[in-house]
Amino acid sequence: MDFETRAIHEGQEPDPTTGAITTPIYQTSTYVQEAVGVHKGYDYARVANPTRTALQECLASLEGAAHGHAFSAGLGAVTTLMHLLSPGDHVVAVNDVYGGIYRMFTQVYEPKGYRFTFLSAEEISRGLAPHLDERTRFVWLETPTNPALNIVDIQAASAAAHAAGALVIVDNTFATPYLQLPLELGADLSLHSTTKYIGGHSDVIGGLVATNDGAISEQLAFLQKSLGAIPGPFDCWLVLRGVKTLAVRMDRHCANAAAVASFLQGHPRVERVLYPGLPGHPGHEIAARQMRDFGGMVSFLVEDEQEAVDLVARTRIWKLAESLGGVESLIEHPARMTHASTADAPFAVPPTLIRLSVGIESADDLIADLDAVLGR
Repeated sequence: MDFETRAIHEGQEPDPTTGAITTPIYQTSTYVQEAVGVHKGYDYARVANPTRTALQECLASLEGAAHGHAFSAGLGAVTTLMHLLSPGDHVVAVNDVYGGIYRMFTQVYEPKGYRFTFLSAEEISRGLAPHLDERTRFVWLETPTNPALNIVDIQAASAAAHAAGALVIVDNTFATPYLQLPLELGADLSLHSTTKYIGGHSDVIGGLVATNDGAISEQLAFLQKSLGAIPGPFDCWLVLRGVKTLAVRMDRHCANAAAVASFLQGHPRVERVLYPGLPGHPGHEIAARQMRDFGGMVSFLVEDEQEAVDLVARTRIWKLAESLGGVESLIEHPARMTHASTADAPFAVPPTLIRLSVGIESADDLIADLDAVLGR
């Protein structure tokens, strides 16, 4: 079946008891057993819940994965993945990784003895091998990255990582499985903040890890149960509801983002536009090869920091807020908001950069709003 059909039906058969076409919210903490150890596949809701099962099966299918594990947040998924490592292990990560992950790596795990090397998207795509050693366990990718929208060649990075015995994790949040399938490109695990495009309505927090590796999946299921970073059934239901429209929403996000990027590129007050759909973007050719379309995120730079801070507070339709991927358009200043934790890093977000999460409103209205605040 095609993506659009699986998003609506995979793991979501009508309820066998009532015929309800929408997966129920199984709001329960425990399940009655017929005898000790004899039950219908569920014994305690931290271990498993039917609404979560439906979500995991659906999203795994969309990622082309045999296994999916849902978590309470994207960072809950990351924390769980980090429990596959031990102090002394080495992680190579793209240097403009999401600020929350950079904070976790450098302020939580590095002081405990975990080792991290941060490389540019170009270094990972073209010259990863010399940076890997016998203790390298993870190669951690984002593509497109947040918020610089750099592109990593997943196939090239995966080949180099596997030659050194390392696993490849791709944060696929910006692209979604509709635009990019990391596992088909050689990655071992695909990671999502389902808070973003998959949920799509700015009303839920969640995370997901998908993999085809049965042994890793068993470890993740054990950690999911043992660490407890699980989503509640209503959270799962909200994400499952959102994913049904993911394909049509992403088509509109991408079309609007392309229109906004084109407008910004021609505006005299804009210093530079960062969008992989533009032919001049350094990662354009790789993105065109490994993505269906170029996504709904656009970043741009203005002349000075104060102008950036003032501009994001003046828009009417674009709402000043953190997060991204909802149906509504959001605008933010990453250096002081989502990526403030990278302020002291050598690859800190430029203070003149503005990040746009382009929603599904009228593109003409979105452009007019930006035009009004940019001036001439």
